[in-house]
Amino acid sequence: MTEFISISWTQLAIALGLVSISAVASLYYHLKLERDLFIGVIRTFAQLLAMGYLLNILFGLNNAVLVIAVYMVMTFVSVHIVYGRVNERQVAYFAPTTLAVMLSYSLITIIVTKVIIGAEPWWSPQYFIPIGGMVAGNSMNALSLTLERFFSELRTKRNVVEMYLSHGANYKEATEGIFRTSLRAGMIPAINSMMSVGLVSIPGMMTGQILAGADPQEAVRYQIVVMLMVVGSTALASIIVLLLVRKRCFTPAMTLVLTKDHTS
Repeated sequence: MTEFISISWTQLAIALGLVSISAVASLYYHLKLERDLFIGVIRTFAQLLAMGYLLNILFGLNNAVLVIAVYMVMTFVSVHIVYGRVNERQVAYFAPTTLAVMLSYSLITIIVTKVIIGAEPWWSPQYFIPIGGMVAGNSMNALSLTLERFFSELRTKRNVVEMYLSHGANYKEATEGIFRTSLRAGMIPAINSMMSVGLVSIPGMMTGQILAGADPQEAVRYQIVVMLMVVGSTALASIIVLLLVRKRCFTPAMTLVLTKDHTS
């Protein structure tokens, strides 16, 4: 296999120059993205370097409590990101989202590390943290899309939902179509990624392993596992969060909590 080529700080600084393309485009076309771009670069360096040092410490200590603690922080941060992306404050969905995240992320991550990869111990930081991070990152986007679509559809089709309720339907029956539409919205991106992987793009994990000198066939098998686990985790997380949140959109008297204006 090809020897692994290390990237020096000088080379990293040269790579930083690639961002200037975005900066020039923003300035030339008056996109006003310079501030966000600058903050994004700073956060990329700070967060990834911090994670690198943290993983070095975790690998050295090999302590289950610390590994699980880091994993819990990662998942909890993902909940806050979802909460920040979904512009809805009339329905209390933070707790259901947290529960959905903890259940789905943990279940999928443990199955992949323990059963599929066969890591010993199952919480081995070399596998558990990266796998958990990929599950969280991809499922987080799906949850945001699912919740955003659900609340939006519920407002748009408010009259239809209320008509069903007035004819004796319960909240499940009144929102059956909205439930399916929202679940589909959350799952489609992951399924589309499966359609194009290997033909249009070489995913990040596979690319990283190949650049690090791994056998391409080994990298391919790991990437297949990643793609399948992402589809599974997005579906599971989206289903759980919708089942938990849907009831909260209605009062005990079966009237909608949401007003037409979400800021009300």
